[in-house]
Formats: sequence, structure tokens, C-alpha cells
Amino acid sequence: MEQRARDLVAEADNAAPARLPSLTGLRWLAAFGVFGFHILANQTMTSDPGFVHGMGVLFGAGASGVSLFFVLSGLVLTWSARPGDRPVRFWRRRAARVLPDHVVTWLCVLAMLALVGRELSAGPALAGLVLVQPWVPDEGYYFAVNTPAWSLACEAFFYAVFPWLVALVRAVPARRWWLLAVGLVAGVWAVSALATLMPEPLAYWFVTIFPVTRLLEFTLGICLALMIRNGRWRGPGVGVSAGFVAVAYLAAGLVPEPWVWVAWMAGPLALLVAALAAADARRGRGLLGHPWLIRLGEISFAFYLVHQPVIRLGTKLLGHDLNAVAVVNVSAGMLVVSVGLAWLLFRFVERPMERRLRPVEGGRVERRLRH
Repeated sequence: MEQRARDLVAEADNAAPARLPSLTGLRWLAAFGVFGFHILANQTMTSDPGFVHGMGVLFGAGASGVSLFFVLSGLVLTWSARPGDRPVRFWRRRAARVLPDHVVTWLCVLAMLALVGRELSAGPALAGLVLVQPWVPDEGYYFAVNTPAWSLACEAFFYAVFPWLVALVRAVPARRWWLLAVGLVAGVWAVSALATLMPEPLAYWFVTIFPVTRLLEFTLGICLALMIRNGRWRGPGVGVSAGFVAVAYLAAGLVPEPWVWVAWMAGPLALLVAALAAADARRGRGLLGHPWLIRLGEISFAFYLVHQPVIRLGTKLLGHDLNAVAVVNVSAGMLVVSVGLAWLLFRFVERPMERRLRPVEGGRVERRLRH
């Protein structure tokens, strides 16, 4: 019996799809872009117009990293999905992966807000804890306590519908997946078109925060994964896709709202994610598969959760009317502190709690495909 168990594990390992290390490295670059965007958003740090303009060029479109996270999430979950996997087991794995970091971060930020005397209503705070905050079109709700957690709440919705959503996409004839992918990108643009008919606070929520509209990007990732796995991906390579992303990123400052919030970068980012995944599937390690990038990518989820509280506290303590050199130094310090806290969270909360909470069966395969 023991030998048979080893044989089954070996068969499962052999059946597992290729790993995608470049996407792990890409996660860190996206998280760093979001960090830079939030540094830029803290306008009290400096009034130097030249510095603010330069930061705007570098990080003005940094929030598009969230769009990349959503596309990448759909692709990786589909890539690692196991035939016959039950929804409850899938949900348990996702909960084990994301909830420990979220709960610990939420508690720490809540304590920090209490220490600085920030008043917070119970409703928004509890909504943030149970990850339902983006369903309320009120900034006081969807940005309450730990602001970046709104996107985790979107991911929670994606996880809830994933077992049925991936089945629906699989039911589409393979030859039409391209049409579906194009239609999903067009849908993202259509969301922005609808938002032009709304007042701005509601438009921003509808385009950027509302889980149902952001589901389009997640579904796009599912579609891309199926095309790559079935040899139907015919998109541009990594170099060309990266060029598209660079041009779109640098030109984002010229794009009006609400188009720039999500639609402008969604297509180029999806091309880059697909190109890197396809390259990794062929070669095993792509350009972003360097060990250091992978290590940073592994802590990117924890980094994403902790970085804005660090920025807010650091700005409150140190960052008011600074010159450009001081802003760079303070920002670098915030980055180091955020990375250090992310590593501690990853090492002492995320990894051990995930091992404790996740289902036991198939653990070896799941670790190889860890998202």
C-alpha cells in the first residue's frame, strides 16, 4: 500500500503543469508599482513640482498593478486547477492562503488607527474584516481600515464563483476562446463607457472597486490559461508585449478618466501575463524567474497588505514638506520597512498557517503549484 501511495504521488507530480516562475517575479514588480503610486498619492510629503512630475511619470499608472493581479490570479488558478476538484476543497485552500495575512494585518492596522486617535465606525471596520467592503459604493466602507484589502475582497468573490466560472469558459469551443478574450477586454472598456453616465464618486467605485466589473479581468486570465495550456495562444512574445505595456504605462497620464482607471492598461497587461506564462511553459524559467525576484514575489501578497499602513504612518511621523532628497530617503526607508514586515508576515503567519489550515490530500502537488 505504501508503494502504491508513492506511485500515485509520482503520477500526480508528472501530471502537474509546468511552473510559472516569471509570474511570481511579475507579482513583485506590480506590487512595487502600487507602492510607488501610494507614495505619489501622499501629496503632503513634498510640494516640489519637478519631483512630483517625475514621480507621476514613474508611478502615475502604478495602480494598474491591481489589474495585473486580477488577470494573473485567473490564469494561475486555472493553470493549477485539478480535474474533479471539489469547490469546498478549493475554497479551503484559498482561505488558508489569504485569510491569515489579512486578519493579522487588519488587527494591526485597527490598533494603529486607535493609537493615533482615528475614529472608525463599526460597520465599515467589520465589512473590511469579512471582506465585503467593495460591495458598498461608499469610500468610507471600501477603503476602511486597511485600504488595499478592497482588492482582496474582490478576489474573495472571484474565488467564490471560480469553480463554475472556469466550467463556463471551458464550455466555450476552444476555437472561440480568442473571441471570448477580445470580448472580455471590450467589456472592460464598456464598463468605462457606462461610467461616463455616472457622477464621479459612483463612477470610480463602479469601474475600479465593484467586484462584478473587475470579474472581467479575472475571467480574461482564465481564458488565457486555457489557450496557453491547449496550444492556442498566438499572441506576441515577451519583448513585444513588454513594449506595449511600457508605451501604455508612460502614456497613461494623457488618458482621461474613467478610461485610465482600468481599461487603458488591461489589454497590454493581459498580453504580458500571457506571454510570460507561455514562455515559462516552454522553457521552464523566463526573464523574471531570477531567484531574488521569485523570493520577493513570494512575499508580494504580504507586502501589498502592509505597505500602505507603513506609508501612512511614515508620512504622519516624517513626511511633511520635505525636499526631493529627503522624500527619496524616507520613501526608501518605507520600502525597506514594508519588505521587512512582509517577510515576517510571510515567514511566521502566512506559511505556517497555510500549512495548518489547508487540506492534507494532494499537498505535495499543491505546494508545487502554489499561487
